[in-house]
Amino acid sequence: MKRVLIITYYWPPSGGSGVQRWLKYSKYLPEYGWEPVIFTPSNPEAPGFDASLLKDVRDDIEVIRLPVFEPYSLYKRFTGRKEAINVGFTRTEGTGRETLAEKLARFIRGNFFIPDARMFWIRPSAAFLTEWLEKNPVDAIISTGPPHSAHLIARKLKKRLGLPWLADFRDPWTGIDFYSELMLTPPADALHRALEHSTLSRADIVTTVSENIREELSRKGSQNVVVVPNGFDEADFEGFNEPESDKNEPVTPDTASSAFCLLHTGSLVPSRNPDALWQALGRLCKGNKDFQQHLKIRLIGSTDSSVKNSVAREELAQNTEILPYMPHADIVDEMKKADVLLLLINQTANAEGFLSGKVFEYLAAGKPILCVGPADGAAADLLTETATGITHSFKDDLGLEQTIEDWFIKWKSGRGLTTPDKNQISQYSRKKQSEKIAELLQSILD
Repeated sequence: MKRVLIITYYWPPSGGSGVQRWLKYSKYLPEYGWEPVIFTPSNPEAPGFDASLLKDVRDDIEVIRLPVFEPYSLYKRFTGRKEAINVGFTRTEGTGRETLAEKLARFIRGNFFIPDARMFWIRPSAAFLTEWLEKNPVDAIISTGPPHSAHLIARKLKKRLGLPWLADFRDPWTGIDFYSELMLTPPADALHRALEHSTLSRADIVTTVSENIREELSRKGSQNVVVVPNGFDEADFEGFNEPESDKNEPVTPDTASSAFCLLHTGSLVPSRNPDALWQALGRLCKGNKDFQQHLKIRLIGSTDSSVKNSVAREELAQNTEILPYMPHADIVDEMKKADVLLLLINQTANAEGFLSGKVFEYLAAGKPILCVGPADGAAADLLTETATGITHSFKDDLGLEQTIEDWFIKWKSGRGLTTPDKNQISQYSRKKQSEKIAELLQSILD
């Protein structure tokens, strides 16, 4: 059994999408000859806390925790906000308009906290781990970002100890969708890019989640980038699609009491606000009272005020329920109750390569997926490959209206909306991907 040190900012009981990937890999890596050791902060600023994820932490895993200083308390005091900076600068409070104090805080964040607000974790962690590793040797190290400060810790360890290093990019660095919103000065932008290039060029192997990001990281300095897509843990979905009655007999919904439920889970940032979808739903509600009576939209997670404003503008507020972050186990239950799962792609320059971890859990749920994003993007290709849903472009309100109306008619008659290809879906299990990670680790040892 070989040992690998995994440097990750997110670890249970922290919640959110950032924790899932390496929590699941660490669960299955021992089956392929690798014993993970986790290094993580003892006091992270997480998007939420999720005790349900603790069930996936192996009883025998070693977890090392070190405190990290973060400036978020100063940010809240300076701006008067109760919430810290969310993913993509989501604002769930107030009108959604950015105050002068918030704009100044964003400028400071981009230009003085490089690569991110976790920069104060780098030096003490590298010092601590250098000493710890001399007494507790491992065969390789893994860093996962964002936050990209984790990569800079690993870079120091690589330089000092010469350990094989796998750098995992769950999202791009300078190619992230909100990079242009950081208000960077030319020197700050140059420093970001220099640190990114240094990380990509010095890591023995780089992994990422999609082919588009792989191409970007290759252009920016890595000679060895491998795609290991996100996935789903089959254990989370055991019995998920088991029938309560004979599935060979379609069950027609009780149209007097049931709802046609469209569910979105995860953050809804401003660039992800699907105006065309709200327009389509608004028209359907105005033109079809039966649809209006049955429609239920559920948005679970950090939802920007701009989304709330769009929903209200299309007179959908009475059909919409906006809920805060939920534990992962509860999210799976919500998927089970939904009729359609919404996959909303950021309307940014890198939209074609966007492939979140959420979409793979949508696949496992077996429910029809309605995607708003590039018709030639990675998400659209995945839905086509697995026969799990339909993609409409950002401005295709008429196409969205037609698809939703067709699905509503099928729903009322008790017919299935899609016929997923289970064989194609199965290749995205976390267990299979863990085997690939083990092979990659072995390759940088040989």
